[in-house]
Amino acid sequence: MTDTTTARAGLGDALRFAFGTLTVLPVALTRWDRPAARGGMLAAPLAGLVVGGCAAAAGALLLMLGAGPLLAAVAAVVAGAVLTRGLHLDGLADVADGLGSGKPAEDALRVMKRSDIGPFGVVTLLLTLLAQVAVLAQLYAASWTRGAVAAVVAALAARCALTLAARAGVPAARPEGLGAAVAGVVPVPAAGAVAVAAAAAAAGACACTAGGPFRAAQGAAAVLLALACAEALLRRCRRRFGGVTGDVFGALAETAATCALVVLALG
Repeated sequence: MTDTTTARAGLGDALRFAFGTLTVLPVALTRWDRPAARGGMLAAPLAGLVVGGCAAAAGALLLMLGAGPLLAAVAAVVAGAVLTRGLHLDGLADVADGLGSGKPAEDALRVMKRSDIGPFGVVTLLLTLLAQVAVLAQLYAASWTRGAVAAVVAALAARCALTLAARAGVPAARPEGLGAAVAGVVPVPAAGAVAVAAAAAAAGACACTAGGPFRAAQGAAAVLLALACAEALLRRCRRRFGGVTGDVFGALAETAATCALVVLALG
């Protein structure tokens, strides 16, 4: 029998890991080992494209049915949250509480594991959702295509941030959970290649729908600046908690998505 702890993971294993852990889609997770985690985190942006596409479709559908851009934006944000079980938003709130607690690493990690949300988490969650809805409403008001592309690019940037956070050299803060399963599994060159590919894809999508070199550059900048913001948060979490957790991955995704949207709203 093949030892799945050392056997290479195929494309199917990678996709099942990515979609089985990062979405609510009914995908059977057949392997939970380092090779499958490596492939899954490299495939995370593909899961982002699916989530972003569904979010974009939800907003565009409401616009076509006669709703205003604000309601379309809310629908897009809700669709993205539903397709991720709200885990990224929950992670964002937990990390905000952990960072805001001012306690040592072990105590801060315990704060993050509690089921309730503290004041730091509530404020961070509220402001993040307001920012996402505000940007999408602005872009849907400009045209349904700009709003739809923004939803996709934001989801792509969010999952690309997860790929970079799972790169070699980034430790886990706990010995269990999703953070421990994926920490350090992605080779640095592969993570960089995924980031470049995501930026190029965003540039192409923005150029095709909005037109012009400015929009293409804006799309690439949205992804790259989103990844820079996520990296800053990642470094803060590594210093504060000693590594990454599942909550940290969720916070990175929401941070990257929000930053990408803000960049796309400019100009």
